[in-house]
Formats: sequence, C-alpha cells, structure tokens
Amino acid sequence: MPHVLLVDDEKTFVKVCRDFLEECGHRVTIAHDGDQAVRLMGDYAFDAVVTDLRMEPVDGMAVLDAAREQLPGAPVIMLTGHGSAEDGVTALAKGAVAYVNKPYNFKELSLRIDAAVAARDTARQNRVLRRQVQAAAAPQVLGESSAVRELDALIRRVAPSDATVLIRGESGTGKEVAARAIHAASARAKGPFVAVNCAAISGTLLESELFGYRKGAFTGAEEDREGLFEAADGGTLFLDEIGEAAPEVQAKLLRVLQERKINRVGDPREREVDVRVLAATNRPLEEAIAAGRFREDLYYRLQVFPLAVPPLRERKDDIPLLAHAFLKDLGRPRAVLPRDAVARLQAYAWPGNVRELRNVVERAHILAGPDPIGPEHVLLQVGAAAPSAKADPEPHDLNLERHEKRLIRLALDRAEGNKTEAARLLGITRRTLYSRLNLLGLDGDRHPESGPGGSPA
Repeated sequence: MPHVLLVDDEKTFVKVCRDFLEECGHRVTIAHDGDQAVRLMGDYAFDAVVTDLRMEPVDGMAVLDAAREQLPGAPVIMLTGHGSAEDGVTALAKGAVAYVNKPYNFKELSLRIDAAVAARDTARQNRVLRRQVQAAAAPQVLGESSAVRELDALIRRVAPSDATVLIRGESGTGKEVAARAIHAASARAKGPFVAVNCAAISGTLLESELFGYRKGAFTGAEEDREGLFEAADGGTLFLDEIGEAAPEVQAKLLRVLQERKINRVGDPREREVDVRVLAATNRPLEEAIAAGRFREDLYYRLQVFPLAVPPLRERKDDIPLLAHAFLKDLGRPRAVLPRDAVARLQAYAWPGNVRELRNVVERAHILAGPDPIGPEHVLLQVGAAAPSAKADPEPHDLNLERHEKRLIRLALDRAEGNKTEAARLLGITRRTLYSRLNLLGLDGDRHPESGPGGSPA
C-alpha cells in the first residue's frame, strides 16, 4: 500500500482526510507543519506527499522542494484554499503532479494519489526494461541430456517459491540462464529481472550500484540515485560471482536478506524492498570462508536452495542441439555441422563450456563465409590445427607453434593474402598478426601483402 505523507496545519482537516485515505487502503503519516514534514522525509521513504500551500513558517513550496531532493520520484500533490493561478503554475513548474483547490472530494484525492504512484512505478519499470534491452540477451536454455532434465526439474520445483537460490557452476556453463529460467517460472515473472556481476565492479562502486546513494554521499554523487535492489522491486536480483563481493557489501547483503530493508549509501533512512535474490559462483565458497574472504553467515543465507549447473563435458549429447541453435542465431537456420566435426566436438573437454562452444561455432561461421561449414572451419582452440580433407581429425601432437603457423596460413589462404582480412578472421589486430608472422618466421612466406585485385592492402 502507498505510504502517504499528509501535511496541513488544520488539525481537524488532516484527521478527517487521514481516516478517509486509510479506508481507501493508504498508509498515512501526518505532519502538522512544513518543518515537521521535512524532518519526517529524513526518516521515511514516502511514496507520495500531499501538502497544503499556506503554512507558517515553512510553506508548501518548501515542502515540495524538500520532497524533490529527499524523495526523488515521489509524486507531490499541492492543496490550497487561497491559492492563485500563479501559485499553481509555480508548483507545477517545480514538479508537483497536481494543484488542487479546497474544498475538494476526498475520493478524488485518493484516486489522484493512486494514479500518481502508479505513474511513478511505471516509470521505474521502464527504466528497468531499458536496462534489460541494453543488456546482452542470454542464450536459450537447451538440452535433452539427463543432466539438463534433472536441472530443469529442480528449477521448476524451486521457481514458485521465494527461496534464495545459490547457483554453482564453472565459468561459461550458463548460470545466468538458469537464474532467468527460475525468474520466468516464478510468480515474479512479470516483474523486473536485474543482473549484476560482482566481480566486474569494485567494492565501493558495487555498494552504491546495489543500494543506491544519497546526494553528497561521496564525490560525484550530485543527485539521489536508486540502486539495483530498488530497481528490482517486485522482481528478481541476480548476483553473479557473489564470492567476489567486498566485505562491506557482504555485510549489507546479509542484512537485506534477513530484514528485506536497505539503506542507500549516505542515507540513514531504511527502505523496504520486495526482491528475490539469486546468487551464483564459479568458485567453492567454502574455501573462501576458510580463508576469511567470505562471511559464513551470508553463505548459509544464500544456500537455502543450492543448484548445480553441469559442465558441458557432462552433457555432450546436447552439443549438436546447441550448435544448431547457435548457427540459427547466426543466420544459418538450415546449417548442419559435418558429422566428423561433431564427433571432434563431443570428444573435446570444453574447459570454457557452452560459452566456448558458441565461440567455436561463430568462428566456423566466419571462416566458412558464404560457403557451407566444413570440418576445416571447426577449430577447437585458437592456435590449434585446422584440419584439411587429408588431415587426421585430431593432431597427434600439441606443438602450439606448428599449429599456430597452420592456422595463420589458413587465414591468409581464405583472405587471398590480405593481412587485414586475415587478422579479422583470426580475431586479432593487424599489428598482432604482423608480430606473430615475424616471431614464427612467416613474414613474406607464401603470400605477398595484397588487397583485392592484387593491389597493396
């Protein structure tokens, strides 16, 4: 229910108005003058403010100014019994959502509050949606192996609850995909899904990113800002690589998991949040606890429902299905990898898991160009041999220099000697290619530096 701050120096009026708004489902806190209202804004995160204009010594305009600073996003409705058109224009220009003359209908006031709060919530959801659109889309969860079916069954069991889930798995296995699947199958599916990588942001920045901050809390904090917990209100917050969170962040995470309340950095006010937390790690948190890098009490708060995402080497039957899905995403909906290439993929250990498989498929797509993908295009690692029709399916040795030479020569062949194009195919810069050519003694070997039609590149 919306928490409304009702400000008026007419005590009879505020009592009657409060009683009616509470009957309509609002939670109401009363202030009998502007000064008291400003103090209350420092203690509570109100959803809306309804204030009289004419008060002494702090009037409604000052209340409006304070609300804009301390309650960003909270709608303010101005009431007056002696107002002028000029006052109304000023109030609306300063950010009030409505300017209402007394006497007025209490029911209409309640509806105005509901509409204003709904508009604020819609604006917040739109900000979250913009973040989601800007974020890279996670690949679809695919697989028919027993390991994936078991994972899917556990996701379906835990999703309807509001339990905190700790998702374990090696890098590249698809932990965020599992988190999105939990969110999509939960009662929060229509709410926001907000993801943050704790390893990608330093401790101080991560704290302000998660919890928000108050204007002036630190250098550069020029205005109040909500954090990701508030942005995810009503939905799910996914904390990837939770083991990398700094100690001060761990302490605040423990508190929000226990009490469902947060404090923005530099703000003593508590704010309630309705957020489900999903966390993920690719490292054993037990070792981090033993080393004193991770709080044991936070570990047990997160470990309500542990979920393990299997590595690709334990679900190799899914490789053809995954490869086909990646090719479809790349614009090859009817493409099929050669049988011997699939056999090599299924024999490989996949240290980079599904992410590495996607990279291999995309590299094959680039190397093949407009032609069908052949075995020679499926390269299992940068610097590995590119099998030809006459070559063995797997090299018999692991000599990196020899295989790197073969890969560079293949790229130069595909690029018809154009080193800029060859560097692009290899996924490196032209300068790096020149460096590798010199180091491997290939400079000037086989291919002149030429562009289309034999002209210098």
